[in-house]
Amino acid sequence: MSIRRAAVAGLFYPAEPDRLRGAVTHALDVDVPPGEPLPKAIIAPHAGYQYSGPTAGVVYARLRALRGRIARVVLAGPAHRAFVDAVAVSGADAFATPIGDVPIDDELRHRVLTHPAVVVDDRAHLGEHSLEVQLPFLLETLGAFTLLPLAVGDAHPDDVAEVLDLVWGGDETLVVVSSDLSHYHDYATAQALDARTAAAIVAGDAMGIADDDACGARPIRGLLVAARRHDLGVRLLDLRSSGDTAGDRERVVGYGAFALSSRPPS
Repeated sequence: MSIRRAAVAGLFYPAEPDRLRGAVTHALDVDVPPGEPLPKAIIAPHAGYQYSGPTAGVVYARLRALRGRIARVVLAGPAHRAFVDAVAVSGADAFATPIGDVPIDDELRHRVLTHPAVVVDDRAHLGEHSLEVQLPFLLETLGAFTLLPLAVGDAHPDDVAEVLDLVWGGDETLVVVSSDLSHYHDYATAQALDARTAAAIVAGDAMGIADDDACGARPIRGLLVAARRHDLGVRLLDLRSSGDTAGDRERVVGYGAFALSSRPPS
């Protein structure tokens, strides 16, 4: 059995199981208004938990209502560590975390490999943190599930949307896109840039998000194209930066939390 080992445990999040569970539980200590629509997809940040954990917790708190309903998670994020021509799926059988291994969904993997933009490329997953940091939040909120990890590189939004459509599924499947927002501007500049990017995401304006606006711009654009096809609306749940959490305000990274749900019938 091939296991993709945790690459950033002890760096981006605690490596000790008890401390990790405590960090995630603390981030999830968020009040969720009753009656909110259940998300089909979310967008969550992926920095170190001390920086982006509070924002991630806001959107992941919404997933607690889906525990026992979600059997499959399609997790897409940017490929930071290796050049990827389009979309890379892992060849591993499971992804390890300090609080348990997550099995890869082989059926979904075979399904996406029918698309010409998808390849098996473990180089893209070996040290990639954008997907890994989401797993403890998913485990603590959903419990058991199978995973399809997608590292998105130089991919067209239509290709990403088509790949997501192949595994969109029904109420048993959750789509998660991992992305931070602007990088290394001063606090005020980041606020303005991230507000503009968040507005484009909420409007479903895939082409209104430039590569410099978010490190996961490509998977976000693909998700928004797919969301339009499936008539999902987008809600902004939280928007802040490392200047609001654990960093200084001279050089910040932006974080946003978004939930995508079916629109109410008109």
